[in-house]
Amino acid sequence: MPEQREIPVFLFTGFLDSGKTRFIQETLEDRRFCNGERTLLVVCEEGEEEYAPDQFADASVFIRTVDGEADLQQEKLLAWQKETNAERVVIEYNGMWMLDSLYAQMPRNWMVYQEFMFADSGTFLSYNTNMRQLVYDKLISCELVVFNRFRPGMDKMEFHKIVRGASRRTDIAYESPEGNVAYDDIEDPLPYDVNAKEIVIGDSDYALFYRDLSENPSVYENKTVTFKCRALVRNKLPSGTFVVGRHVMTCCVEDIQFAALVCQWEKAKTVQDDTWMILTARINFKFNRAYGKKGPVLTYLSAIPSVAPDDPVATFY
Repeated sequence: MPEQREIPVFLFTGFLDSGKTRFIQETLEDRRFCNGERTLLVVCEEGEEEYAPDQFADASVFIRTVDGEADLQQEKLLAWQKETNAERVVIEYNGMWMLDSLYAQMPRNWMVYQEFMFADSGTFLSYNTNMRQLVYDKLISCELVVFNRFRPGMDKMEFHKIVRGASRRTDIAYESPEGNVAYDDIEDPLPYDVNAKEIVIGDSDYALFYRDLSENPSVYENKTVTFKCRALVRNKLPSGTFVVGRHVMTCCVEDIQFAALVCQWEKAKTVQDDTWMILTARINFKFNRAYGKKGPVLTYLSAIPSVAPDDPVATFY
């Protein structure tokens, strides 16, 4: 069977009346984007604003509507692509649906090229308070979040902190009611010094450290780090190995997970299971059987017994 060609997907997320439709409409009116390439526009929600196909730059756009989350099916998406002979896909996604629903049904040869989130500044903070899991779900993977209708007097830092709690890589833009756009320029220095001879991680900074470790491995290669952690001993681990880490809450109570790191020490058998310690170790990225792949491996240097931090569950904010 010949390999299917890759179909680029441009994904737009956000809640109802957040500005997604307007942005997509303007994009498809632009001849630099809408230039004859056959485009399947998949609409997963219908707000007050409707598309005006007669204003698109050309007639190469084909609109299909998903009526409900259960209607989001791979067979249907493939059929739409086939009948329109689409070369690319634009998806306006329903903010009340988790992205996993889309990824579970997205055809294998559909690849997300760009992902943008749009939010109404007047309602975003309320959404984040009452539906944090849905907000986090959209922020964690988007390249850019646009806060539209951003008015004078609104505190950018409130919005900035919420985005950075989900991702340090996402760009942030603030669009005024008049259409003027300002990009976020708030610096996000790490709360610890990665250039120090010994990187000391504060009790409240483990979640940030764990994420940055995976996002920027070269920064930590062969560095010495000290942090408070919970030690776990498991029989299935390779000899001379134990696990350290903290429980981390990325979004809400339901998604608390143990963010573990493998630690090597020839005296690992002497470590007591489920105890707290302040560990000093050297970090190297290499293959380890406990991971089954290349990952951060700690080499034990020293440790002192400790008690659990005031908040045993680490968060990003």
